[in-house]
Amino acid sequence: MAEQVWDTAQAPAALPAAGGHVLIVDDEPSMRQMLSIALRREGYRVTAVEDGQSALEVLEAGEVDLLITDVRMPEMSGVELLRRAKGIDPAVSVIMMTAYGSKETVLEALRLGATDYVEKTTNVKDELALRVRKELDRKRLQQENVLLKRTLQTSHQFSNIIGASSAMLSVFQLIETIAPTSSTVLITGESGTGKELVARAIHFNSARRDRPFVALNCGALSETLLDSELFGHVRGAFTGADTNKKGLIEVAEKGTIFLDEIGEMSPLVQVKLLRVLQERKFRRLGGTDEVDADIRIITATNRDLSKMVDEGRFRQDLYYRINVINVHLPPLRERADDIPLLAEHFAATFARQMNKPIGGISREAMALLRRYQWPGNIRELENAIERAVALERASVIMPESLSVVSGRLPAEPPVAPAAAAGAEPADLLGTGFDLEQHVQHIEREYIAEALRRAGGVKVRAAELLGMSFRSFRYYTKKYNLK
Repeated sequence: MAEQVWDTAQAPAALPAAGGHVLIVDDEPSMRQMLSIALRREGYRVTAVEDGQSALEVLEAGEVDLLITDVRMPEMSGVELLRRAKGIDPAVSVIMMTAYGSKETVLEALRLGATDYVEKTTNVKDELALRVRKELDRKRLQQENVLLKRTLQTSHQFSNIIGASSAMLSVFQLIETIAPTSSTVLITGESGTGKELVARAIHFNSARRDRPFVALNCGALSETLLDSELFGHVRGAFTGADTNKKGLIEVAEKGTIFLDEIGEMSPLVQVKLLRVLQERKFRRLGGTDEVDADIRIITATNRDLSKMVDEGRFRQDLYYRINVINVHLPPLRERADDIPLLAEHFAATFARQMNKPIGGISREAMALLRRYQWPGNIRELENAIERAVALERASVIMPESLSVVSGRLPAEPPVAPAAAAGAEPADLLGTGFDLEQHVQHIEREYIAEALRRAGGVKVRAAELLGMSFRSFRYYTKKYNLK
Protein backbone atom coordinates (compact mmCIF):
# COMPACT_ATOMS: atom_id res chain seq x y z
CA MET A 1 0.00 0.00 0.00
CA ALA A 2 1.39 3.42 -0.94
CA GLU A 3 2.45 5.67 1.92
CA GLN A 4 2.17 9.46 1.98
CA VAL A 5 5.36 10.49 3.77
CA TRP A 6 6.02 14.18 4.59
CA ASP A 7 8.46 15.73 7.03
CA THR A 8 6.51 18.88 8.06
CA ALA A 9 9.08 19.88 10.63
CA GLN A 10 11.96 20.14 8.20
CA ALA A 11 10.55 20.44 4.66
CA PRO A 12 9.45 23.82 3.27
CA ALA A 13 5.76 24.49 2.66
CA ALA A 14 6.20 24.59 -1.10
CA LEU A 15 8.94 23.28 -3.31
CA PRO A 16 9.71 23.92 -6.94
CA ALA A 17 8.87 20.86 -9.01
CA ALA A 18 12.10 19.16 -9.96
CA GLY A 19 10.25 17.30 -12.67
CA GLY A 20 9.91 13.67 -11.75
CA HIS A 21 7.81 11.04 -9.99
CA VAL A 22 9.97 8.69 -7.89
CA LEU A 23 8.70 5.32 -6.63
CA ILE A 24 10.54 3.84 -3.61
CA VAL A 25 10.21 0.12 -2.80
CA ASP A 26 11.67 -1.21 0.47
CA ASP A 27 10.30 -3.55 3.14
CA GLU A 28 11.88 -1.45 5.94
CA PRO A 29 9.53 1.41 7.03
CA SER A 30 12.39 3.53 8.40
CA MET A 31 14.28 3.34 5.10
CA ARG A 32 11.17 4.29 3.10
CA GLN A 33 10.52 7.28 5.34
CA MET A 34 14.12 8.52 5.35
CA LEU A 35 14.47 8.33 1.55
CA SER A 36 11.04 9.88 0.96
CA ILE A 37 11.88 12.90 3.11
CA ALA A 38 15.27 13.35 1.45
CA LEU A 39 13.86 13.21 -2.09
CA ARG A 40 10.85 15.40 -1.32
CA ARG A 41 13.28 18.05 -0.10
CA GLU A 42 14.81 17.94 -3.58
CA GLY A 43 11.38 18.73 -5.06
CA TYR A 44 10.43 15.30 -6.39
CA ARG A 45 6.99 13.73 -6.15
CA VAL A 46 7.49 10.55 -4.11
CA THR A 47 5.43 7.39 -3.65
CA ALA A 48 6.73 4.76 -1.18
CA VAL A 49 5.54 1.13 -1.00
CA GLU A 50 6.61 -1.92 0.98
CA ASP A 51 6.67 -4.71 -1.63
CA GLY A 52 7.00 -5.48 -5.32
CA GLN A 53 3.32 -6.20 -5.98
CA SER A 54 2.31 -2.78 -4.65
CA ALA A 55 5.02 -1.20 -6.83
CA LEU A 56 3.64 -2.91 -9.93
CA GLU A 57 0.17 -1.54 -9.16
CA VAL A 58 1.60 2.00 -8.95
CA LEU A 59 3.47 1.51 -12.23
CA GLU A 60 0.35 0.27 -14.00
CA ALA A 61 -1.82 3.09 -12.61
CA GLY A 62 0.29 6.00 -13.82
CA GLU A 63 3.60 7.31 -15.09
CA VAL A 64 6.68 6.79 -12.93
CA ASP A 65 9.94 8.42 -13.98
CA LEU A 66 12.31 6.58 -11.64
CA LEU A 67 12.02 3.40 -9.57
CA ILE A 68 14.25 2.84 -6.52
CA THR A 69 14.07 -0.70 -5.18
CA ASP A 70 15.82 -2.82 -2.57
CA VAL A 71 17.38 -5.98 -3.97
CA ARG A 72 16.37 -8.35 -1.15
CA MET A 73 12.69 -8.30 -0.27
CA PRO A 74 10.23 -11.05 0.74
CA GLU A 75 7.95 -12.58 -1.93
CA MET A 76 9.39 -10.59 -4.86
CA SER A 77 13.06 -9.66 -5.20
CA GLY A 78 14.24 -6.36 -6.55
CA VAL A 79 15.63 -8.07 -9.68
CA GLU A 80 12.26 -9.69 -10.41
CA LEU A 81 10.54 -6.34 -9.82
CA LEU A 82 12.99 -4.74 -12.26
CA ARG A 83 12.15 -7.33 -14.92
CA ARG A 84 8.39 -6.86 -14.54
CA ALA A 85 8.63 -3.06 -14.27
CA LYS A 86 10.43 -2.88 -17.61
CA GLY A 87 7.64 -4.96 -19.08
CA ILE A 88 5.09 -2.35 -17.97
CA ASP A 89 7.15 0.74 -18.85
CA PRO A 90 10.38 0.17 -20.79
CA ALA A 91 11.32 3.86 -20.35
CA VAL A 92 11.30 3.84 -16.54
CA SER A 93 14.72 4.36 -14.92
CA VAL A 94 15.65 1.93 -12.12
CA ILE A 95 18.20 2.31 -9.32
CA MET A 96 18.89 -0.78 -7.20
CA MET A 97 19.76 -0.61 -3.46
CA THR A 98 21.59 -3.40 -1.68
CA ALA A 99 23.11 -4.00 1.73
CA TYR A 100 24.81 -7.08 0.36
CA GLY A 101 27.32 -6.23 -2.33
CA SER A 102 26.79 -9.21 -4.63
CA LYS A 103 28.59 -8.66 -7.92
CA GLU A 104 26.47 -11.28 -9.69
CA THR A 105 23.22 -9.64 -8.58
CA VAL A 106 24.42 -6.20 -9.68
CA LEU A 107 25.48 -7.51 -13.08
CA GLU A 108 22.13 -9.25 -13.56
CA ALA A 109 20.27 -6.04 -12.66
CA LEU A 110 22.34 -3.96 -15.08
CA ARG A 111 21.81 -6.55 -17.80
CA LEU A 112 18.04 -6.31 -17.30
CA GLY A 113 18.10 -2.53 -17.70
CA ALA A 114 18.89 -1.04 -14.28
CA THR A 115 20.38 2.45 -14.59
CA ASP A 116 22.53 2.39 -11.45
CA TYR A 117 22.92 0.84 -8.00
CA VAL A 118 23.89 2.10 -4.54
CA GLU A 119 24.92 0.36 -1.35
CA LYS A 120 23.00 0.94 1.88
CA THR A 121 25.63 2.82 3.81
CA THR A 122 25.22 5.52 6.47
CA ASN A 123 25.04 8.28 3.82
CA VAL A 124 22.78 6.38 1.43
CA LYS A 125 20.16 9.15 1.32
CA ASP A 126 22.71 11.76 0.16
CA GLU A 127 24.24 9.40 -2.37
CA LEU A 128 20.82 8.41 -3.66
CA ALA A 129 19.65 12.03 -3.98
CA LEU A 130 22.73 12.73 -6.12
CA ARG A 131 22.11 9.68 -8.35
CA VAL A 132 18.41 10.50 -8.76
CA ARG A 133 19.16 14.10 -9.76
CA LYS A 134 21.77 12.94 -12.25
CA GLU A 135 19.48 10.33 -13.84
CA LEU A 136 16.38 12.54 -14.12
CA ASP A 137 18.45 15.41 -15.51
CA ARG A 138 19.81 12.98 -18.11
CA LYS A 139 16.30 11.88 -19.08
CA ARG A 140 15.08 15.46 -19.30
CA LEU A 141 17.97 16.48 -21.56
CA GLN A 142 17.42 13.40 -23.71
CA GLN A 143 13.74 14.27 -24.17
CA GLU A 144 14.58 17.90 -24.97
CA ASN A 145 17.18 16.73 -27.49
CA VAL A 146 14.63 14.49 -29.24
CA LEU A 147 12.16 17.38 -29.42
CA LEU A 148 14.86 19.71 -30.76
CA LYS A 149 15.87 17.23 -33.47
CA ARG A 150 12.27 16.83 -34.55
CA THR A 151 11.90 20.60 -34.69
CA LEU A 152 15.04 21.06 -36.77
CA GLN A 153 14.06 18.30 -39.20
CA THR A 154 10.87 20.13 -40.21
CA SER A 155 10.48 23.63 -41.63
CA HIS A 156 8.33 25.62 -39.24
CA GLN A 157 9.41 29.18 -39.69
CA PHE A 158 7.24 31.89 -41.22
CA SER A 159 9.82 32.49 -43.94
CA ASN A 160 9.38 28.92 -45.25
CA ILE A 161 5.84 29.57 -46.46
CA ILE A 162 6.47 30.48 -50.07
CA GLY A 163 4.43 33.00 -52.02
CA ALA A 164 4.57 36.46 -53.56
CA SER A 165 1.01 36.82 -54.83
CA SER A 166 -1.24 39.46 -53.30
CA ALA A 167 -3.43 36.72 -51.78
CA MET A 168 -0.49 35.15 -49.95
CA LEU A 169 0.90 38.50 -48.85
CA SER A 170 -2.43 39.10 -47.10
CA VAL A 171 -2.12 35.69 -45.42
CA PHE A 172 1.42 36.52 -44.23
CA GLN A 173 0.24 39.81 -42.75
CA LEU A 174 -2.63 38.08 -40.93
CA ILE A 175 -0.28 35.42 -39.48
CA GLU A 176 2.05 38.10 -38.14
CA THR A 177 -0.89 39.87 -36.52
CA ILE A 178 -2.52 36.87 -34.82
CA ALA A 179 0.52 34.77 -33.88
CA PRO A 180 1.33 36.67 -30.64
CA THR A 181 -2.26 36.23 -29.38
CA SER A 182 -3.81 33.12 -27.82
CA SER A 183 -6.97 33.28 -29.93
CA THR A 184 -8.39 30.12 -31.48
CA VAL A 185 -7.81 29.97 -35.24
CA LEU A 186 -9.73 28.18 -38.02
CA ILE A 187 -7.74 27.64 -41.22
CA THR A 188 -9.86 26.96 -44.30
CA GLY A 189 -8.98 25.98 -47.84
CA GLU A 190 -8.83 23.06 -50.24
CA SER A 191 -6.74 19.98 -49.52
CA GLY A 192 -3.05 20.49 -50.20
CA THR A 193 -2.98 24.27 -49.76
CA GLY A 194 -0.60 24.15 -46.79
CA LYS A 195 -2.89 24.51 -43.79
CA GLU A 196 -0.55 22.70 -41.38
CA LEU A 197 2.36 24.91 -42.49
CA VAL A 198 0.31 27.97 -41.55
CA ALA A 199 -0.60 26.43 -38.19
CA ARG A 200 3.07 25.77 -37.46
CA ALA A 201 3.98 29.31 -38.49
CA ILE A 202 1.40 30.70 -36.07
CA HIS A 203 2.75 28.53 -33.24
CA PHE A 204 6.44 29.19 -33.86
CA ASN A 205 5.88 32.94 -33.95
CA SER A 206 3.88 32.95 -30.71
CA ALA A 207 4.83 33.09 -27.03
CA ARG A 208 4.26 29.31 -26.95
CA ARG A 209 7.05 28.61 -29.45
CA ASP A 210 9.20 26.78 -26.87
CA ARG A 211 6.38 24.42 -25.93
CA PRO A 212 5.10 21.45 -27.99
CA PHE A 213 3.26 21.69 -31.29
CA VAL A 214 1.06 18.61 -31.73
CA ALA A 215 -0.88 17.82 -34.93
CA LEU A 216 -3.74 15.34 -35.31
CA ASN A 217 -5.84 14.41 -38.35
CA CYS A 218 -9.39 13.97 -37.04
CA GLY A 219 -10.51 12.16 -40.17
CA ALA A 220 -7.97 9.36 -39.81
CA LEU A 221 -9.36 7.83 -36.58
CA SER A 222 -12.56 6.25 -35.37
CA GLU A 223 -14.58 8.02 -32.66
CA THR A 224 -13.17 5.93 -29.79
CA LEU A 225 -9.56 6.20 -30.99
CA LEU A 226 -9.90 9.94 -31.60
CA ASP A 227 -11.33 10.37 -28.08
CA SER A 228 -8.42 8.41 -26.62
CA GLU A 229 -5.79 10.22 -28.72
CA LEU A 230 -7.09 13.64 -27.76
CA PHE A 231 -8.05 13.20 -24.12
CA GLY A 232 -6.13 10.09 -23.08
CA HIS A 233 -7.62 7.14 -21.21
CA VAL A 234 -7.42 5.30 -17.92
CA ARG A 235 -6.65 1.64 -17.52
CA GLY A 236 -9.65 -0.53 -18.45
CA ALA A 237 -11.47 2.22 -20.36
CA PHE A 238 -11.80 -0.13 -23.34
CA THR A 239 -10.46 -3.44 -24.59
CA GLY A 240 -6.69 -3.19 -24.87
CA ALA A 241 -6.35 -0.20 -22.50
CA ASP A 242 -3.86 -1.94 -20.18
CA THR A 243 -2.32 1.22 -18.73
CA ASN A 244 -3.12 4.89 -18.25
CA LYS A 245 -2.23 7.04 -21.25
CA LYS A 246 -1.89 10.79 -21.68
CA GLY A 247 -3.83 12.36 -24.53
CA LEU A 248 -2.38 14.83 -27.02
CA ILE A 249 -4.05 17.72 -25.21
CA GLU A 250 -1.92 16.89 -22.15
CA VAL A 251 1.16 16.35 -24.32
CA ALA A 252 0.65 19.82 -25.81
CA GLU A 253 0.31 21.49 -22.39
CA LYS A 254 1.17 25.22 -22.65
CA GLY A 255 1.76 24.69 -26.37
CA THR A 256 -0.45 24.35 -29.44
CA ILE A 257 -2.61 21.51 -30.76
CA PHE A 258 -3.55 21.50 -34.45
CA LEU A 259 -6.71 19.58 -35.35
CA ASP A 260 -6.88 19.00 -39.09
CA GLU A 261 -10.14 17.94 -40.81
CA ILE A 262 -12.16 19.16 -37.81
CA GLY A 263 -15.34 18.62 -39.86
CA GLU A 264 -14.85 14.84 -39.57
CA MET A 265 -15.06 14.93 -35.75
CA SER A 266 -17.98 12.96 -34.27
CA PRO A 267 -20.70 14.73 -32.20
CA LEU A 268 -19.49 13.11 -28.96
CA VAL A 269 -15.90 14.32 -29.38
CA GLN A 270 -17.21 17.73 -30.47
CA VAL A 271 -18.93 18.07 -27.08
CA LYS A 272 -15.73 17.21 -25.21
CA LEU A 273 -13.66 19.63 -27.30
CA LEU A 274 -16.22 22.38 -26.68
CA ARG A 275 -15.75 21.90 -22.92
CA VAL A 276 -11.97 22.29 -23.33
CA LEU A 277 -12.51 25.58 -25.16
CA GLN A 278 -15.08 26.87 -22.66
CA GLU A 279 -13.70 25.65 -19.31
CA ARG A 280 -10.11 24.66 -20.14
CA LYS A 281 -10.75 21.29 -18.48
CA PHE A 282 -11.43 17.72 -19.62
CA ARG A 283 -11.61 14.13 -18.40
CA ARG A 284 -9.69 11.18 -19.75
CA LEU A 285 -11.71 8.45 -21.44
CA GLY A 286 -13.05 6.24 -18.65
CA GLY A 287 -11.81 8.60 -15.92
CA THR A 288 -13.48 10.89 -13.39
CA ASP A 289 -10.68 13.32 -12.48
CA GLU A 290 -10.63 16.82 -14.00
CA VAL A 291 -7.46 17.73 -15.93
CA ASP A 292 -6.52 21.33 -16.74
CA ALA A 293 -5.77 22.26 -20.36
CA ASP A 294 -3.58 25.31 -20.99
CA ILE A 295 -3.27 25.06 -24.78
CA ARG A 296 -3.93 27.02 -27.94
CA ILE A 297 -6.22 25.24 -30.38
CA ILE A 298 -5.84 25.71 -34.14
CA THR A 299 -8.24 23.83 -36.40
CA ALA A 300 -8.45 23.35 -40.16
CA THR A 301 -10.96 22.06 -42.69
CA ASN A 302 -11.55 21.79 -46.41
CA ARG A 303 -15.30 21.59 -45.85
CA ASP A 304 -17.97 24.28 -45.50
CA LEU A 305 -18.57 24.19 -41.74
CA SER A 306 -21.30 26.84 -41.84
CA LYS A 307 -23.25 24.64 -44.24
CA MET A 308 -22.66 21.63 -41.98
CA VAL A 309 -24.04 23.67 -39.06
CA ASP A 310 -27.18 24.45 -41.06
CA GLU A 311 -27.56 20.75 -41.86
CA GLY A 312 -27.13 19.78 -38.20
CA ARG A 313 -23.87 17.87 -38.81
CA PHE A 314 -21.62 20.21 -36.82
CA ARG A 315 -22.33 21.93 -33.51
CA GLN A 316 -23.08 25.62 -33.89
CA ASP A 317 -21.59 26.52 -30.48
CA LEU A 318 -18.35 24.70 -31.31
CA TYR A 319 -18.21 26.40 -34.72
CA TYR A 320 -18.36 29.82 -33.09
CA ARG A 321 -15.67 28.80 -30.57
CA ILE A 322 -13.16 27.61 -33.18
CA ASN A 323 -13.90 30.32 -35.74
CA VAL A 324 -12.64 33.26 -33.66
CA ILE A 325 -10.09 34.09 -36.37
CA ASN A 326 -10.35 32.66 -39.86
CA VAL A 327 -7.34 32.26 -42.15
CA HIS A 328 -8.37 31.28 -45.68
CA LEU A 329 -5.77 29.80 -48.03
CA PRO A 330 -6.50 30.28 -51.74
CA PRO A 331 -6.09 27.32 -54.13
CA LEU A 332 -2.96 27.25 -56.25
CA ARG A 333 -4.91 27.98 -59.45
CA GLU A 334 -5.84 31.38 -57.94
CA ARG A 335 -2.22 32.24 -57.18
CA ALA A 336 -0.51 31.22 -60.43
CA ASP A 337 2.25 33.77 -59.85
CA ASP A 338 3.46 31.60 -56.97
CA ILE A 339 3.84 28.46 -59.10
CA PRO A 340 7.37 29.30 -60.39
CA LEU A 341 8.55 30.13 -56.85
CA LEU A 342 7.16 26.90 -55.42
CA ALA A 343 8.33 24.77 -58.33
CA GLU A 344 11.91 26.10 -58.20
CA HIS A 345 11.95 25.63 -54.42
CA PHE A 346 10.82 22.01 -54.69
CA ALA A 347 13.21 21.33 -57.57
CA ALA A 348 16.19 22.62 -55.57
CA THR A 349 15.10 20.70 -52.47
CA PHE A 350 14.67 17.35 -54.23
CA ALA A 351 17.81 17.79 -56.33
CA ARG A 352 19.76 18.27 -53.12
CA GLN A 353 18.10 15.27 -51.45
CA MET A 354 18.71 13.02 -54.47
CA ASN A 355 22.18 14.44 -55.08
CA LYS A 356 21.35 15.30 -58.71
CA PRO A 357 22.94 18.23 -60.63
CA ILE A 358 19.67 19.85 -61.66
CA GLY A 359 19.89 23.62 -61.83
CA GLY A 360 16.27 24.57 -62.41
CA ILE A 361 13.26 24.19 -64.68
CA SER A 362 13.26 24.85 -68.42
CA ARG A 363 11.02 27.55 -69.86
CA GLU A 364 8.81 25.00 -71.66
CA ALA A 365 8.41 22.89 -68.50
CA MET A 366 7.52 25.97 -66.48
CA ALA A 367 4.91 26.93 -69.07
CA LEU A 368 3.31 23.49 -68.58
CA LEU A 369 3.29 23.98 -64.82
CA ARG A 370 1.61 27.37 -65.14
CA ARG A 371 -1.09 26.10 -67.51
CA TYR A 372 -2.10 23.18 -65.29
CA GLN A 373 -5.00 23.79 -62.85
CA TRP A 374 -3.52 21.79 -59.90
CA PRO A 375 -6.64 20.26 -58.30
CA GLY A 376 -4.35 18.80 -55.62
CA ASN A 377 -2.78 22.23 -55.01
CA ILE A 378 0.72 22.55 -53.51
CA ARG A 379 0.86 18.90 -52.48
CA GLU A 380 0.27 17.80 -56.07
CA LEU A 381 2.86 20.28 -57.38
CA GLU A 382 5.41 18.99 -54.88
CA ASN A 383 4.78 15.38 -55.96
CA ALA A 384 5.05 16.30 -59.65
CA ILE A 385 8.39 18.06 -59.13
CA GLU A 386 9.77 15.19 -57.02
CA ARG A 387 8.90 12.75 -59.80
CA ALA A 388 10.41 15.03 -62.44
CA VAL A 389 13.67 15.38 -60.51
CA ALA A 390 13.87 11.61 -60.07
CA LEU A 391 13.36 11.01 -63.82
CA GLU A 392 15.35 13.93 -65.24
CA ARG A 393 18.77 13.31 -66.80
CA ALA A 394 19.40 16.82 -68.10
CA SER A 395 20.73 19.76 -66.11
CA VAL A 396 17.24 21.29 -65.97
CA ILE A 397 13.77 19.78 -65.75
CA MET A 398 12.42 19.23 -69.27
CA PRO A 399 8.75 18.97 -70.35
CA GLU A 400 8.91 15.20 -70.97
CA SER A 401 9.69 14.66 -67.29
CA LEU A 402 6.33 16.26 -66.49
CA SER A 403 4.29 13.75 -68.47
CA VAL A 404 1.86 13.32 -65.58
CA VAL A 405 1.07 17.03 -65.79
CA SER A 406 1.16 17.45 -69.57
CA GLY A 407 -1.14 14.45 -70.04
CA ARG A 408 -3.89 16.30 -68.18
CA LEU A 409 -3.55 19.68 -69.92
CA PRO A 410 -6.08 21.01 -72.41
CA ALA A 411 -5.03 21.45 -76.02
CA GLU A 412 -2.62 24.28 -76.80
CA PRO A 413 -4.42 27.56 -77.53
CA PRO A 414 -4.20 28.89 -81.10
CA VAL A 415 -1.06 30.88 -81.77
CA ALA A 416 -1.11 34.27 -83.50
CA PRO A 417 1.14 34.88 -86.52
CA ALA A 418 4.75 35.62 -85.69
CA ALA A 419 5.89 39.21 -85.57
CA ALA A 420 7.93 40.56 -88.41
CA ALA A 421 11.67 40.47 -87.81
CA GLY A 422 13.13 43.79 -86.75
CA ALA A 423 9.81 45.33 -85.63
CA GLU A 424 9.88 47.54 -82.57
CA PRO A 425 8.05 46.19 -79.45
CA ALA A 426 5.88 49.33 -79.27
CA ASP A 427 4.66 48.66 -82.84
CA LEU A 428 3.70 45.04 -82.06
CA LEU A 429 1.62 45.36 -78.92
CA GLY A 430 -2.12 45.19 -79.55
CA THR A 431 -1.70 43.81 -83.10
CA GLY A 432 -2.22 40.12 -82.35
CA PHE A 433 1.46 39.70 -81.42
CA ASP A 434 2.25 36.44 -79.56
CA LEU A 435 5.39 36.67 -77.45
CA GLU A 436 5.71 32.93 -76.90
CA GLN A 437 5.62 32.18 -80.64
CA HIS A 438 8.12 34.95 -81.28
CA VAL A 439 10.52 33.47 -78.71
CA GLN A 440 10.09 30.02 -80.26
CA HIS A 441 10.93 31.44 -83.67
CA ILE A 442 14.16 32.89 -82.28
CA GLU A 443 15.01 29.58 -80.55
CA ARG A 444 14.53 27.69 -83.80
CA GLU A 445 16.78 30.07 -85.71
CA TYR A 446 19.60 29.77 -83.13
CA ILE A 447 19.43 25.98 -83.05
CA ALA A 448 19.37 25.77 -86.85
CA GLU A 449 22.38 28.12 -87.09
CA ALA A 450 24.29 26.05 -84.51
CA LEU A 451 23.63 22.90 -86.53
CA ARG A 452 24.93 24.60 -89.70
CA ARG A 453 28.09 25.79 -87.98
CA ALA A 454 28.68 22.35 -86.43
CA GLY A 455 28.25 20.64 -89.78
CA GLY A 456 25.22 18.74 -88.51
CA VAL A 457 27.09 17.27 -85.50
CA LYS A 458 24.54 17.63 -82.68
CA VAL A 459 27.00 17.22 -79.81
CA ARG A 460 29.11 20.07 -81.18
CA ALA A 461 26.02 22.23 -81.84
CA ALA A 462 24.87 21.72 -78.23
CA GLU A 463 28.31 22.83 -76.99
CA LEU A 464 28.11 25.99 -79.11
CA LEU A 465 24.81 26.89 -77.41
CA GLY A 466 26.00 25.91 -73.91
CA MET A 467 23.23 23.29 -73.64
CA SER A 468 23.18 19.67 -72.52
CA PHE A 469 22.92 17.19 -75.37
CA ARG A 470 19.56 15.91 -74.06
CA SER A 471 18.11 19.43 -74.03
CA PHE A 472 19.44 20.11 -77.52
CA ARG A 473 17.95 16.86 -78.81
CA TYR A 474 14.60 17.86 -77.29
CA TYR A 475 14.61 21.20 -79.14
CA THR A 476 15.66 19.69 -82.48
CA LYS A 477 12.76 17.25 -82.17
CA LYS A 478 10.40 20.03 -81.12
CA TYR A 479 11.27 22.19 -84.13
CA ASN A 480 11.72 19.24 -86.51
CA LEU A 481 15.34 20.15 -87.29
CA LYS A 482 17.64 17.52 -88.81
